[in-house]
Amino acid sequence: MTDENEEQDQKQKLPLRHILTSVLAAAIGVHSKKNQEKDFNGKGSIYIYIAAGVIFTALFVITVATVVKTVLTNAGM
Repeated sequence: MTDENEEQDQKQKLPLRHILTSVLAAAIGVHSKKNQEKDFNGKGSIYIYIAAGVIFTALFVITVATVVKTVLTNAGM
């Protein structure tokens, strides 16, 4: 019966802050083993992390493209 309670505690939905922190940590390569296990044991987490990763990647690419365009415009190119 104790195993069931532990399993239910681990299968709770993770807060948005944890998801964002995990995606950013994974993006720069400093994700801890403890947090990784927490991420994969969360309820329905795989789809949330895929969506967050795609959104983060899109925002990153748009930001880099905007910065490069701005720098080249200000440099007179």
